[in-house]
Amino acid sequence: MKIILAAASAAALCALSGAALAQSAPTGVYGALGYADVHSDNVDLGAIQGRLGYRIMPYAGIEGEAAFGVKKDDVTFAGVSGRAKLEHEAAIYGVGFLPLSDKADLLARVGYGNTKVKVSALGSSASADGDSWNFGVGGQYHFDGKNGVRVDYTRQEFTKDDAGHADVYSIAYTRRF
Repeated sequence: MKIILAAASAAALCALSGAALAQSAPTGVYGALGYADVHSDNVDLGAIQGRLGYRIMPYAGIEGEAAFGVKKDDVTFAGVSGRAKLEHEAAIYGVGFLPLSDKADLLARVGYGNTKVKVSALGSSASADGDSWNFGVGGQYHFDGKNGVRVDYTRQEFTKDDAGHADVYSIAYTRRF
């Protein structure tokens, strides 16, 4: 609950950002490509993550996100060892921006997504997927106004009672178009 309140507070701050800062922030299409580290109940997975978004106004936008796994992790269930891998993840977000300058922003985002994980053990495999409500915070800096770096944290709260959550830390190259 504390994390939800923190994310909501950050979004509110973004929405209430000063008019002078908001006017200097560029709007339009942006994209990002990077690495995400996914932690969830004894599993540590890695993924290549891509985002495509549209900054509707200086302080609000929408973005889509997709990822596929590149780092597996060892898991043990009922005494049987296996390997877990993120098959894919996809989500859509509403994003609030707090422009610090024409090159730097803080951001907060809230969205809904789907994640699919595959576990292999004893020569067989099984996949499971889950829907989640996602929320997070981060920041980005554009070195030359177009090319930059973005770091963020996203919490995925899965909708099934026993599915739990995942913490996703990411770093990405970002580009404004």
